[in-house]
Amino acid sequence: MKTAIVIGAGIGGLGAAVRLAKAGYDVTVFEANNFVGGKINSKQLGPYRFDMGPSVFTGPNYVKELYDLCGKDFSTFKYKKLHETFRYFFSDGHQFTLKSTTEDVIETISAELGEDKKVVESYLKKAKKNYQLIAPLFIESSLHKWSHLLNKNLVKALVNLPSYKLNSTMDNENGAAFKNKKTVQLMNRFASYNGSSPFETPAMLNMISHLELNEGAYLPEGGMVDIANKVHELAVACGVKFIFNSKVDEIIVENKKASGVRIGQEVFYSDVVFSNMDVAFTYSKLLPNQYQPKKILQQEKSSSAVVFYLGVKKQFPQLGVHNIFFAEDYKEEYNHIFNKKEIYQDPTIYLNITSKEIKSDAPEDGENWFLMINAPINVGQDWDAYTKTLRKLMVEKVSAVLGEDVNQYIEVEEVMNPVLIEKWYSGMQGSIYGNSSNSKFAAFYRHANFSKKIKGLYFVGVTVHPGGGIPLALNSAKIAVRCLQESKK
Repeated sequence: MKTAIVIGAGIGGLGAAVRLAKAGYDVTVFEANNFVGGKINSKQLGPYRFDMGPSVFTGPNYVKELYDLCGKDFSTFKYKKLHETFRYFFSDGHQFTLKSTTEDVIETISAELGEDKKVVESYLKKAKKNYQLIAPLFIESSLHKWSHLLNKNLVKALVNLPSYKLNSTMDNENGAAFKNKKTVQLMNRFASYNGSSPFETPAMLNMISHLELNEGAYLPEGGMVDIANKVHELAVACGVKFIFNSKVDEIIVENKKASGVRIGQEVFYSDVVFSNMDVAFTYSKLLPNQYQPKKILQQEKSSSAVVFYLGVKKQFPQLGVHNIFFAEDYKEEYNHIFNKKEIYQDPTIYLNITSKEIKSDAPEDGENWFLMINAPINVGQDWDAYTKTLRKLMVEKVSAVLGEDVNQYIEVEEVMNPVLIEKWYSGMQGSIYGNSSNSKFAAFYRHANFSKKIKGLYFVGVTVHPGGGIPLALNSAKIAVRCLQESKK
């Protein structure tokens, strides 16, 4: 039996492990931490449980693909569709909630923001159409192999090329579509789902909103960590071996072929190697003596984040599972993140509270707050000072909306910032998604799911094609294993 080593048990690595095992490989996963999931992990602080990373679950069909591949009943993966997606709070005091159906989204945006229903409906239809046209080409296939591109999907995509508006930005298209600046801001926020700026990202990526606004948001019954845990269970059932607390030091390359990995003084040999580690760190730390694709690795990095995990001993009915407190000047906020590399004094705040649906995540009279802002990558800023300033600023901003000081209710807390993201998850400079999408060629500057220089070396996860987020990370595994299987033909 052929053997495969997977470096990292993030969701991309887990998906790759399952697919490799089903393709007939004897698979071993080496994970530096003592848990699976990478950023999709969980932590208990006193009586409060927190999802530490991703908090919006869309596209459950991509998880279902793995269950189907393994012949397992997907109904055993317990999750629910939320009756609402987000509650929005604007700087002038205006607030409203978007429900989880296209019809309700159209009605609410029309009623609350004064947009023409037909305009909103047309926008959402276009997002759906573009996603369905682009996904098979840009998300579910390799952009680096002609055999993946030369099919009917390419023809369909090319026919509709003008509608993607590659020479326009998300903000340009949204500004032309809607008359209310708040609607534009709401639609622009989807750029943050892959760590980019709506003022630089091509308009094509407005399709990102389709999964949430047309299909809705979901939540696993045990929190987001359930996604990683359930895929891990699939992998174990397929015979995959996991070795934790094992940090890979080097990918062994012999005669231009990946032949295994080194951990300390011990070498583990395999027929193929899959890296779920940040691609930039894969090259700099694990392949320091090999060819470095500098043009790709030197692209602008995605944003990072600062997150406060707060156990709050009170319930606030004004809040839902997902809440956004918008900055007044969105453009200046992104200018600070990507150009000035500074924290903005009035950041947009995302507040996630899973205990609204998962009662065991907090005491009966409390809530588990995941309070986050998008932040610049680490380029040497004083993150200790920034973190202290942000802690005060963010709690004060939310407290002002709620009408009382939240500080008096905080029982437990922890923080994550760009320095810790790099330390815990090996995200270069604290970048969450590797490269940003702040150019019309960004999709083509993402590293391929295979090495063009080293045979038997493959890449998965959010820092390579097709990009950030759980659905795309799972697709990276699908594409990488497909590339491996095609190389054997």
